[in-house]
Amino acid sequence: MTSVLGIPRNRPLLIGAVHLLATPGAPRFAGDVQAVLQRAMEDARALARGGCDGLIVENLGDIPYFARRVPPETVAALALALRAVGEAAPGLHLGVNVLRNDARSGLGLCAATGARFLRINVHTAAAVADQGLLVGRAAQTLRARARLCPGVALLCDVHVKHASPLGRETAAEAALDTLRRGMADALVVSGAATGRAPAVELVAEVRSAVGSAPVLIGSGLDPSNAAELLAHADGAIVGTWLKREGRIDEPVDVQRVAGMRAALDAARTWARRP
Repeated sequence: MTSVLGIPRNRPLLIGAVHLLATPGAPRFAGDVQAVLQRAMEDARALARGGCDGLIVENLGDIPYFARRVPPETVAALALALRAVGEAAPGLHLGVNVLRNDARSGLGLCAATGARFLRINVHTAAAVADQGLLVGRAAQTLRARARLCPGVALLCDVHVKHASPLGRETAAEAALDTLRRGMADALVVSGAATGRAPAVELVAEVRSAVGSAPVLIGSGLDPSNAAELLAHADGAIVGTWLKREGRIDEPVDVQRVAGMRAALDAARTWARRP
């Protein structure tokens, strides 16, 4: 993973998700931006203390999501959150995911805040989700990155969760297209929904197809399945399990983060990967 996030490849990568409370304009916004930022900073500190290598800020509380572009107030809130999280956890690699699929705003945020990686749910092809049709815009995204922030890594999902691919390609075929034709820097493999792990066979299929290209688990990793999944992956983006009692609406629990870090470090199968 050194070539992707600048992190030494001597252990599985753990990226902790900073799930924002609802931001201005979203139906669940409680009217206090400072409360959103305070919670984000508290979660970031807990993730850092527990041993995360990086953090990804997501506007998770903004349901229902827009299928493509988010409004300006969402971008503004994410910019404030990225700055606050960076100050709360200095030294950690920072990224962003603009839900549901706004890669262009994500690139703008990276350019303005110095965030180093961007997760894109649908980068190539298309998928059907509760937001409607999600369309990959790799051509536009790559050209905008070259102009705005060429050093930013693109972490792109393969058959993303909470969606059904519109085509009939296998996960292996989708992974190869995302990597080669979409020029992704790393691939993300998730289960069917938030907090649900992908099948080991699915991760193994993607790994077999893409060789040594970086592969991350995008949902559902926990200490009980870490060794199996990391036999075929380089690390994980983890959110739900790191919360108090594993409940997505709760704050991050530093003890659970430390437990996850220990589980990843104990995944001996990963250490034997070439």
